[in-house]
Amino acid sequence: MMHAYRSHTCAQLNASHVGQDIRLSGWVHRVRDHGGVLFIDLRDHYGITQVLVDSDSPAFAALEKVRAEWVVRIDGVVKARAASLVNPKLSTGEIEVYARDMEVLGSAEELPMPVFGEVDYPEETRLTYRFLDLRRDKLHANMMLRSNVVRSIRNRMWDMDFNEFQTPIITASSPEGARDFLVPSRQHPGKFYALPQAPQQFKQLIMVSGFDKYFQIAPCFRDEDPRADRSPTDFYQLDMEMSFVRQEDVFAVVQPVIQGIFEEFAPTKTAHSDWPLIAYRDALKWYGSDKPDLRNPIRMQEVSEHFRGSGFAIFAKLLENEGTEIRAIPAPTGGSRKFCDRMNAFAQQQGLPGMGYILWRKAEDGSMEAAGPLAKNIGPERTEAIRQQLGLDVGDAAFFLGGRPDAFESVAGRARNEIGNELGLTEKGCFRFAWIVDFPMFEKTDEGKIDFSHNPFSMPQGGMEALQGDPLEVLGYQYDLACNGYELISGAIRNHKPEIMFKAFEMAGYPNSEVEKRFGGMVKAFRYGAPPHGGCAAGIDRIVMLLADEANIREVIMFPMNQRAEDLLMNAPSDPTNEQLRELHLRVIPKE
Repeated sequence: MMHAYRSHTCAQLNASHVGQDIRLSGWVHRVRDHGGVLFIDLRDHYGITQVLVDSDSPAFAALEKVRAEWVVRIDGVVKARAASLVNPKLSTGEIEVYARDMEVLGSAEELPMPVFGEVDYPEETRLTYRFLDLRRDKLHANMMLRSNVVRSIRNRMWDMDFNEFQTPIITASSPEGARDFLVPSRQHPGKFYALPQAPQQFKQLIMVSGFDKYFQIAPCFRDEDPRADRSPTDFYQLDMEMSFVRQEDVFAVVQPVIQGIFEEFAPTKTAHSDWPLIAYRDALKWYGSDKPDLRNPIRMQEVSEHFRGSGFAIFAKLLENEGTEIRAIPAPTGGSRKFCDRMNAFAQQQGLPGMGYILWRKAEDGSMEAAGPLAKNIGPERTEAIRQQLGLDVGDAAFFLGGRPDAFESVAGRARNEIGNELGLTEKGCFRFAWIVDFPMFEKTDEGKIDFSHNPFSMPQGGMEALQGDPLEVLGYQYDLACNGYELISGAIRNHKPEIMFKAFEMAGYPNSEVEKRFGGMVKAFRYGAPPHGGCAAGIDRIVMLLADEANIREVIMFPMNQRAEDLLMNAPSDPTNEQLRELHLRVIPKE
């Protein structure tokens, strides 16, 4: 007795099945009419099988009517393809199925977008008809990659004696640096739950409860302004926490997991195993970013001394102001006037007046000479000192930016990337990782107040003593993992002592009462014997995005929101009914 829908999947049949009667079900991928003979590519989750039918077959009349994306059942016999017609790209490429009977299981209306062929369609259409979009090869492969990555991460964590626990989705508001999604409470009118921005407090409480090693593939909810590498509503992270650890213990656990995932799922690329530790301030100084792309070997350097009191008035004047410096971006092989002008124009597009440059070339007498307006202004001795500091030679150039580092750093970072790409210095086909460490605990806000610059729950380096001096000098045991210009992981050794926690919050202007009110549960827990603990969270969507070589995170999320945080398929957010609002004791104020 044959199964109602299929004896095989569309990826299973091969030469060993020739002559067998079989049954397949799937989607009509495409139809080719060769005058009296129809060829139909039948597709399911597993693959594609070529079906043919001619006018001698009783199924011919019915199959003539089918169109792309109809779901059909086909009964037929497996035939071998002639040697010249074998398709090595398909697992079923040695055979075809001669159809004798068919049944339409689900017909399809005219398609709003094609599934066959990788056509670039407007995102609005793709997201409104996401179920069609997901039938396409590339997206289907991305989702399977994601599924397999998550499975592999789980197995790796279990193999290292981590236990998976779930934490609440409906909880209290917690400061993770973004906006909360609030959920009104029906039973407590006027009060709200929050969706967790991260399981931060819960995972720390799990450590205080004595469970030593925890992990979870956790959904996190943040009301974000969207970016290409960030979802505006929710995302998944590999969340983990460990007790009785220092920073290096966390690194030792994380590296084999992440390294292993990149080696397993991007076998054609090199996942470099040397993961340097770079201090946050050095990352900004050398790369203009706290998530540097280390495939690019260019490292910026401070060259203020060579311009102090020099003939280049703009820079010499700048340096008279406190907190200013001049930074050089070395550009090996970039020593052509044309390239220098192009980079100068790039800086102007980024909103800077431009970038000064010096290029080194061969003079007519065979010696080396420095060219460009800067070189003339500051003279040969200073120019030569700059060349030696930067380790440059004939055919190379250097670009210069000046001012307050926080004003030009990000543009300098973008210029560094641009120069690395343009000159072909940036490595291809690889992943380069680095731990960024020694983040400052506090920063000055625009209003001149002191506030936390990152996670308020990190342990300050030096403990209580560190909190006696200048808050801007305090570093936290806080770390990020950067890979190819993206932040993949963020984590910290946590502050597990209530008195240090109160002091840290006090420096950021939060009185003890406020800390008790907002993090009462955690403060209470720390009073009853908390182990030293730490951990981190890795962005799953971003890891898959790098592995799939996609530039947009929506290509690796099954049902993503659009840029305006709307779900076009399910039509969310939507208007509540009056009854729902009444039950929740809410009233909506019309928009002005």
